[in-house]
Amino acid sequence: MSENQPTTTDRATQGKQVPAIVKLAGIAKSFERGKEQVRVLEALDLEVPAGSFEALMGPSGSGKTTLLNLIAGLDRPSAGTISVAGTDIANLGDAPLAKWRAETLGFIFQSYNLMPVLTALENVELPLLLTRLSSKERRRRAETALRIVGLEDRLHHHPRQLSGGQEQRVAIARAIVNDPKILVADEPTGDLDRKSADEVLTLLEKLNREFGKTIFMVTHDPAAAERATVIRRLDKGRLE
Repeated sequence: MSENQPTTTDRATQGKQVPAIVKLAGIAKSFERGKEQVRVLEALDLEVPAGSFEALMGPSGSGKTTLLNLIAGLDRPSAGTISVAGTDIANLGDAPLAKWRAETLGFIFQSYNLMPVLTALENVELPLLLTRLSSKERRRRAETALRIVGLEDRLHHHPRQLSGGQEQRVAIARAIVNDPKILVADEPTGDLDRKSADEVLTLLEKLNREFGKTIFMVTHDPAAAERATVIRRLDKGRLE
């Protein structure tokens, strides 16, 4: 990941219309519950401009995580089309879809999903083990990602030696180590105290403003949503 990418402000001043990096049209998603079809999303359209920081709010059961999983290619729609970073992911096969995810998206979850037996550096390096990069280049990129999140002095610490906020920053470093085009975050501050949550949100703002990362975040926290540049609300499977 380069530390000298154009900021969203730089792009805005160029006077050009920012294209959508996420386009959803006519999206519906249903699940089977016994013999009953439960519709979670219906007739949903969404466009997310490249370089934006968007928050998605809504009551529990409104379909927020389902929508996030569709954008991330972790689930497939029952109807409609999904284009992310110029790729029609709804029609990709499993292997091409997995490759696309690895190259295009970074995932940030409420639970940090770090390997307890690995150091911070080794955890961040994990996604790079699937690439053809040399061990030296993998280490360099992992160190760069940890420096960006402010943990260059915690390279060799294990998760148990870190605070919750530091663990989430390691998880964010792991999410950006492949230099993804878009970051999807599912309740990234849900398990953190207010101070740690604010530090993580400030980091997400930095990734958006200084590195031009598009961020789509699901959250229940109004304070977290206020950090985004756009707040969307989902209720009963429809965007308000």
